[in-house]
Amino acid sequence: MTNKSLSFFNQLRPVTVGFDPLFDRFERMFNDDFFTNQIHQNYPPYNIVKTGDYTYDIELALAGFGKKDIDVSYEDGVVTVKSIHETKEDKEEDGMLHRGISKRHFTKSFSIADDVEVKGAELKDGLLKISMEKIIPESKKARTISIK
Repeated sequence: MTNKSLSFFNQLRPVTVGFDPLFDRFERMFNDDFFTNQIHQNYPPYNIVKTGDYTYDIELALAGFGKKDIDVSYEDGVVTVKSIHETKEDKEEDGMLHRGISKRHFTKSFSIADDVEVKGAELKDGLLKISMEKIIPESKKARTISIK
């Protein structure tokens, strides 16, 4: 899969201008087994929602997790959500007779376009919502060109 994808991107490079960072990101994703890891990892369940013309949310179902149990980071065009390993003290809760809601260890990554800005994250009612907005620079907005 990697060789095929790399040759595809290399075929596009001679007929495109300014897309090198995008192609480099895709190549990194294929080299890091990004898709292989995502396909085999279906926990936690998530939604990607377009909430407006230029706004998006990533929603992850994290029942049983608190703010201190989750780490959300954004680096080099990738948003990563991962569980923080619980300590022995967390496992020994007073009065816990049965633990049916597990706190699985997980790492989930999402590739974000360069023109998308991560606005923040909120954990409410077991749902982690990461809000994002696509920022369109003035130079890319539609405009009328006057004819001389």
